[in-house]
Amino acid sequence: MERRTFLRGLAVTLSLPTFESLGQIAHAAEISGGQAPTRLAYIYAPNGVNPPLWHPTLDGSTIKLGKSLSSLQPYLNDLQIIRGLDHDKARANGDGPGDHARANATFLTGVQAKKTAGSDIQLGVSADQIAAQAIGNLTRVPSLELSTDPVRRSGNCDSGYSCAYQFNLAWKNDSTPMPPERYPRRIFEKLFGSGNLKEDQRRRAYQKSVLDFVLSDTKSVQRKLGADDHDKFDAYVTAVREVERQIEAAEKFAGQQPKQNDFPVSIPKSYKEHIRLMYDMMALAFQTDTTRVSTFLLAHDGSNRPFPEIGVRDGHHSISHHRNDPKKVSDIAKIDTFYAEQFAYFLNKLKSTPDGIGKNLLDNSMILFGSGITDGNLHNNDDLPIILAGHGGDLKAGRLIKADKGTPMTNLHLSLLKKMGVEASQLGDSTGLLKSI
Repeated sequence: MERRTFLRGLAVTLSLPTFESLGQIAHAAEISGGQAPTRLAYIYAPNGVNPPLWHPTLDGSTIKLGKSLSSLQPYLNDLQIIRGLDHDKARANGDGPGDHARANATFLTGVQAKKTAGSDIQLGVSADQIAAQAIGNLTRVPSLELSTDPVRRSGNCDSGYSCAYQFNLAWKNDSTPMPPERYPRRIFEKLFGSGNLKEDQRRRAYQKSVLDFVLSDTKSVQRKLGADDHDKFDAYVTAVREVERQIEAAEKFAGQQPKQNDFPVSIPKSYKEHIRLMYDMMALAFQTDTTRVSTFLLAHDGSNRPFPEIGVRDGHHSISHHRNDPKKVSDIAKIDTFYAEQFAYFLNKLKSTPDGIGKNLLDNSMILFGSGITDGNLHNNDDLPIILAGHGGDLKAGRLIKADKGTPMTNLHLSLLKKMGVEASQLGDSTGLLKSI
């Protein structure tokens, strides 16, 4: 951390991306074994998909994306689409109903959740937290947990399962979830605030950007930068200010809302805006090496959110049980397409952000996107819809991979941890590494 460069001002600690002009790249290489650090993210979409329109096919050696994934076509060479991975512990296995709670709970743990709606929850440590516990000391924030849902840590949510299972993706240990944050302002302050609540409140009371409070330091840094790094710096500053502007717009839309912990409680007007703003902040956190590990629960499994902005008025969970009704099947495909488009937005953000010499953030990242249920109508947990994006850890992108039948999803998690430099011999029901990635 002593080699990191920050901009400092009243109630602001603004981490900088790496700049060759400041010698940061050499320092980063020294710390990370000769290359830029690898970032790891897990993104969860709820309620499964419409498999015929989602799963890709092979035409000879050419990958043909399903219609629902058409927005990802420009990033085909940055993706591995993996078929054949299962989550056995998301199945009932004698525990009866509760498929949505188990799908969420098992996704990153590979562990069968104890069926309880009480305080005696029991699961297992999640893959992201294994990484955070190993390398979190290298960054200011060990891991970043995001969601668009409210936080829930207790209560009965799905057929006798605690809400903790359904509303949390990351688990520090077998009884402690890492609650995600849904409010953009709180995430922004976590990334760029001082950590001093009163000072952060004072800055917001002035209605000034974080950049206004580091203005003199900004000018000092700019004078030291070469031409290429100067452009990179300007792009970064613009991105920070744009994120802050979007948060302010959301707060104005919310009007006079109750506050929690003295932070405004407000989210963007549309779901699309909310998701993209969260993706923007994850990208900024990776760009500045504020964290190298993140999870994003787009919505909890079982979510019955409607999607009026794409013409889907009924709730997602309700129509996922479509029983082959053509209208409902069509609506599910629209939702699948929507989530893929937001993921494409994130990939574009990463790919257009320089990171090190001649590379971008997507080159140095491993981004897993998927669901713990395959077909929302059948509630099956085999051949899960899984996309692995990026080139970090020497991933072999641009391929469709077919794992052996019955391969645990946790084998993929173990392999990603290994590529992060994190040694773990077992994760949930894992049986080994998925070496093909």
